[in-house]
Amino acid sequence: MKATYVGNLVPNETVTGLFIVISKEIRQKKTGEPYLTLHLADKTGEIEAKMWDNVAEVMETFERDDFVKAKGLVQVYQNRSQFTVHKLRRLEDHEVDLADFFPCSDRDPEEMFTELRGTIAGIGNPHLRALLELVFSDSQIAALYKIAPAAKTIHHAYRGGLLEHVLSLCSLARLTAPHYKDIDLDLLLTGAILHDVGKIEELTYERSFGYSADGQLLGHIILGLRLLNVKFEKLPHFPPKLRSLVEHMIVSHHGELEFGSPKVPIFAEALLFHHLDNLDSKMEALRCALKRDHSVEGDFTGWIGSLERILLKKERYLQAAKPVAETKPAPLQTPPPAPQSRPESKPPANTLFGEKLQAVLQPDK
Repeated sequence: MKATYVGNLVPNETVTGLFIVISKEIRQKKTGEPYLTLHLADKTGEIEAKMWDNVAEVMETFERDDFVKAKGLVQVYQNRSQFTVHKLRRLEDHEVDLADFFPCSDRDPEEMFTELRGTIAGIGNPHLRALLELVFSDSQIAALYKIAPAAKTIHHAYRGGLLEHVLSLCSLARLTAPHYKDIDLDLLLTGAILHDVGKIEELTYERSFGYSADGQLLGHIILGLRLLNVKFEKLPHFPPKLRSLVEHMIVSHHGELEFGSPKVPIFAEALLFHHLDNLDSKMEALRCALKRDHSVEGDFTGWIGSLERILLKKERYLQAAKPVAETKPAPLQTPPPAPQSRPESKPPANTLFGEKLQAVLQPDK
């Protein structure tokens, strides 16, 4: 296990670490000399890196998806952590532990696959259950399904992410189906399990995540239908109309034409599933964006393109709130002295008016 992880990098510290190169660009300074813009990663996240000096010596020695050992200074640039690389060399595969570099689900893939098989065994419709059992009894499909990510970057973008996403959708299906009238839970679960099966061929995930040639040319919806077509041919008694419903759930699960669905959902299970899929992917995208945000200060993330918004770092926001100052009781004050009665004033007696007035005021004797 390596000692330094991206998720633990602290600004203003010089570190030496092992990373996988996610992207590499050779650029030119104003002087014409080259410099490198890199994205380095491990299983905890990725960080932007720059190498300004001695670039010519190393820039042709490594490529994207290579492992490198880099020494440099972690700095803050525009409120984000950035790694300024001073030294770098390429590593051979035997010098690293692959498990340190590829993000993966916190759950064991075999445990998740056993849960999936249990869900399939519980489906009451014999045709749907037979289809699912046929798909996942294919050892090649099963092996890839256990480790495939659900996406390249947006949500569940880690090994085992597809399976984790599907199990989450199955749980949501069981929660929501009873709430709505006449929802076929067996059909809803089948859609959840098969909707992204084409991603096992669309994505590449031997090292960093990318797209296969067929993934670029066709996409996971077409690849998924092509994979299922082979299985349907082995089930000659599968009801044709039920097959169309399953296929519609796959082609419509993105919900909108502009989001890549050839058709929009037009029956209850398909519409419900689209919204469950969208909900689960958005909540995971939010969680992942907060976890991997590199902003050093502030209560908000930068712009999250997949969610089309910034996000509030709720815990930081609440912790940073200033406590209300304690109100101290006002000190007791000595009451002011009671007003004293003013002495009766007497008009001066040294004038004629004063003598007459004084005589009037005096009581009769």
